[in-house]
Amino acid sequence: MNEIKCPKCGEIFQVDEAGYSAILMQVKNSEFEKEVSRRVKEITDNKESVMRLENKKTELEKDKEIEQLKGELKLANEKIESAVKDTEAKNKLEFQNALSEKDRDIQNLKSELESYKNFKARQSTKMVGESLEQYCENEFNKIRMAAFPSAYFEKDNDASGGSKGDFVFRESDTDGTEFLSIMFEMKNETDSASVKHKNKEFFKKLDKDRNEKKCEYAVLVTLLEPDNDLYNSGIVDVSYEYPKMYVIRPQFFISLITILRNASLNSLKYKKELEIARSQNIDITNFEKEMNDFKVKFNTNYGLASRKFKEAIAEIDKVIAHLQKTKEALLSSENNLRLANDKAQDLSVKKLTKNNPTMQALFKELNEGE
Repeated sequence: MNEIKCPKCGEIFQVDEAGYSAILMQVKNSEFEKEVSRRVKEITDNKESVMRLENKKTELEKDKEIEQLKGELKLANEKIESAVKDTEAKNKLEFQNALSEKDRDIQNLKSELESYKNFKARQSTKMVGESLEQYCENEFNKIRMAAFPSAYFEKDNDASGGSKGDFVFRESDTDGTEFLSIMFEMKNETDSASVKHKNKEFFKKLDKDRNEKKCEYAVLVTLLEPDNDLYNSGIVDVSYEYPKMYVIRPQFFISLITILRNASLNSLKYKKELEIARSQNIDITNFEKEMNDFKVKFNTNYGLASRKFKEAIAEIDKVIAHLQKTKEALLSSENNLRLANDKAQDLSVKKLTKNNPTMQALFKELNEGE
């Protein structure tokens, strides 16, 4: 038997082995559960503490990182503000410099405009036109020796046809063949002119001057109609009114000459080949003409000679019978003349050129060309 003392009242109980084991098991289970509960609570508390510590640590690290980011952001903002201030100061300085330069340019333009107005006011209409002519002549002379060493560019002083242009340009190759010719007319007028002229008013006269001086092209260099976009756009071709005529502002003066010159040089080779072909054709035509003239003249002379011979023979028959032998000789002469005439009539280009290879080649080229 086993004794168990009550922990509260002190009374001792007697229990057998089975009861003791049951009581001991209850005690163990109760204590075990308590211990388990305690350990679970302890673990749970520890876990919560650890989690709180981790959270705190994370919060501290985040706060530290945030503070670091705030510092970096502050530093970046300070750099940006500094750069903006520097840029604003620099731009302000550049703007002030540009504004000052623009003011200077405006003042210079105003001065130039005032000088131009004074210059125009002092000039007569004739002087204005001559100043444009002088400008074009100076521009040409600047590059004459480099670009147009053998060209002719002079004022047109020949008014024998009733009028004259301002300048004539001509240029020939080394063989003396002219490949470019231009009649120039320069037009300007004072700003205060009561009547404002149009460019087209001068086309007819320019075309007339071009034809009288046998120039291929006609060019009007003009400052008229300053607000007309057509004439301000560049080189204006007015060939729809007058052949090979152009209207330009003074700044295109040299450019147009160069363009026309290059185009004419490219076609010069073909012009020469055409002239050679023409000259060969003329030579052949002259040869045939001379041959036909020979035939006609020979026939005429033969007819006259034959008639005279017949008259002479008739007289001889009547007056001198004993000149029969002379008559026969004359008849024989007439027969020879007839044969000669037949031979002349049978004369042709092919027979004349039979032993002439050069003429045969020329006629062959002519026939192939046809």
